Amino acid sequence: MTEWLSRPDGHQFLVEALDVGIVLAIATLVYFLVRWSLVRGVRRLVRNTATEWDDELVRAGVFGRISHIAPAFVVYYGMGFFSGLPAQLTDGIRRISIAVMLLVGALAIASVLRAAEAIYDSHPEYRQRPIKGYVQVVSILVYMLSGLLILAALMNRSPWIFVSGIGAMTAVLLLVFRDTILSLVASIQIASNDMIRVGDWIEMPELGADGDVKEVALHTVKVQNWDKTITTIPTHRLISDSFKNWRGMSESGGRRIKRSVSVDLQSVRFLSEEEIARFGRWSLLSGYIAGKRSELAEANAFSGLDPALPADLRRLTNLGTLRAWIWATLRSHPQIHQTGHTLLVRQLAAGPQGVPIEIYCFSKDTAWVRYEDIQGDLFDRILAMIPEFGLRVFQEPTGSDLARMKEVGSGPSRGISSAGEV
Repeated sequence: MTEWLSRPDGHQFLVEALDVGIVLAIATLVYFLVRWSLVRGVRRLVRNTATEWDDELVRAGVFGRISHIAPAFVVYYGMGFFSGLPAQLTDGIRRISIAVMLLVGALAIASVLRAAEAIYDSHPEYRQRPIKGYVQVVSILVYMLSGLLILAALMNRSPWIFVSGIGAMTAVLLLVFRDTILSLVASIQIASNDMIRVGDWIEMPELGADGDVKEVALHTVKVQNWDKTITTIPTHRLISDSFKNWRGMSESGGRRIKRSVSVDLQSVRFLSEEEIARFGRWSLLSGYIAGKRSELAEANAFSGLDPALPADLRRLTNLGTLRAWIWATLRSHPQIHQTGHTLLVRQLAAGPQGVPIEIYCFSKDTAWVRYEDIQGDLFDRILAMIPEFGLRVFQEPTGSDLARMKEVGSGPSRGISSAGEV
């Protein structure tokens, strides 16, 4: 190029520059003509069709990028019309034209892949199993292959020379593309095992993720937490670390309610006959009371114990009757699953905080807000009904409790006698 520019024949240089300028001008004109006629014509045609896939091709800019190939073709073949140009200049411009065509082709293929991804995601049955990771892998391979071909075209060498050189750089490539390789393997495992879908609620406390999956890509998975923040998780961490997916809960149609109420141990006692008669008139407890009366009468009759001693007899307790009432309440609740899901009311081990009565059931509505409403209404009713059974809800002493104890202790009837007794 230096020798060609420094030749003394300036007139010939101007002629050659004019020839190159004519080719470039024609290429520019062809570019605008193709972009105006082809791209606009295709867009107009796409708007008149009923299919959606061609619209995605237009949105991805496939036809706009293809239009860049036309001027490269004009330059490549146009250089052959001027025999007076130096062979080195013609060959160099043609190699640049080939490199431009390869680059534009790679960009067009990448646009087609993005359009294919959008077409795939437009189907509701496929939307939960994204292919974005695979599209990114294919795009990377296309860019790598086009890069080798462009380099070979510019240097006028066989691409196999560069491919053979890659073998010697395998260790370096593995180090550079370590995360990509890990993410690719993880994406394949996630897709094949159906571990994550877009829209799933996942929980990964060690990475601060607790919310809905918004995007599953090659390198990252984006989770929108319940506080509307976004947590980005490396894809390979979903294989190496553990996480909780709540999809099973959503698909089962039931959301678990597992909560306990602690009852004060000092309020647990046997029921009196008047209380038994009163509870027997309740619709939710009438069957339970009648059955227990018969069962206890039969057990006490054949026990051989003295019926005059109440301590030797089996009797109803207020705590057991409360559990029976809660069970009947759950059985009659329209928003609680009665079959196919576990439903029980159990008494846990007593401790310093009283005796816990745990409710374990599943609501029919899995939506968070309505689920909390069902759970709240259920326990509001239970807490309000506990005093009806002569029981007290256990609560740690608060400031108001201590103040009442002080007021009671300072009263005239609660003073200390001369014998030291309260």
